[in-house]
Amino acid sequence: MRNIVSDTNKELGLVARSIAGLFPGYFALVMATGITSIATHLLEMAWIAKPLVYVNMAAFAILWLCLIVRLINFFPRVRTDFTDHGRGPGFFTIVAATCVLGSQLVIVTGEYRVATWLWFFGIFCWIAIMYGFFTAVTVREDKPTLQKGISGAWLIAAVATQSVSVLGTLLSQHLENYREIVLFFTLSMFLVGCMLYLMLITLIFYRFTFLGITLETLTPPYWINMGAVAITTLAGARLILASTEWHFLDEIKPFLKGFTLFFWASGTWWIPLLFILGFWRHVYKRFPLRYDPQYWGMVFPLGMYTACTFQLSKALDFPPLMVIPRVSVYLAVIAWAVAFAGLILTLLPRRANE
Repeated sequence: MRNIVSDTNKELGLVARSIAGLFPGYFALVMATGITSIATHLLEMAWIAKPLVYVNMAAFAILWLCLIVRLINFFPRVRTDFTDHGRGPGFFTIVAATCVLGSQLVIVTGEYRVATWLWFFGIFCWIAIMYGFFTAVTVREDKPTLQKGISGAWLIAAVATQSVSVLGTLLSQHLENYREIVLFFTLSMFLVGCMLYLMLITLIFYRFTFLGITLETLTPPYWINMGAVAITTLAGARLILASTEWHFLDEIKPFLKGFTLFFWASGTWWIPLLFILGFWRHVYKRFPLRYDPQYWGMVFPLGMYTACTFQLSKALDFPPLMVIPRVSVYLAVIAWAVAFAGLILTLLPRRANE
């Protein structure tokens, strides 16, 4: 009996420690699962897309439960993470995950009601996190250097903004009485997301090329360099496809097409470099390849690039682009499966050893 109580206490202690130290960017799991589901649905792989809806809803609920427990019982640690230049940007995954899940429900299941509530909740989270985080890091006195403070994770601010735009544009067809207002809002969010990307990528590229990079700092979130422009491309493509629903969008369609193609080309440029750097890190330098929640920040861009290229092909009426998503979708699925297997394998041994 004592052994059972002791084992139970150890297990509860392990859960408490895990929640207390929960990685703020863990909602990237929902982002990656949602966009992989959407990408496979677009490529008519329903046998993958539909099960991932249930996986994602479960992951979203569990992560929110953990976050609520963390906010109640470990608020000082949450506050410290939120105001930290390194961990703070991870909170933007909450916004992106909420809106990506909403987009997944609309596209894969046709569920608009829940998606609408998720959109409004995503907007609320966007306001709270966007202005809370940037205020906190601005007024903070002991700021880190650019070398230590900036990373690809900062671009999740742009990803979160564009995720609000994407879901809103999808819902505009359902919110008929407010269609033009919704589209004006999503267009504005698209432009804000573009501004955030262009502003932040300048600092990140400078950090890449002029400041020291170590194996430890060259982490998977740098894939967001590509993922942020991929979701920007998706947001732009969605607006182009919705241009028939609002005259102003139709008037600026040439601008939207050029700007959207610019971001898609930028994202495409990043892909070979990111693969080369990954090879340099793990093969040439032999840095251990083990599961890390940050790897979801690598899975998401692969799925997003697939989805955005598919939609861009439709928006530009340029079928040759479809060659890319028909290949990249398999990379996205494999990356998701490997990361998910890594997650399961890291959980099971802990239970066995306790």
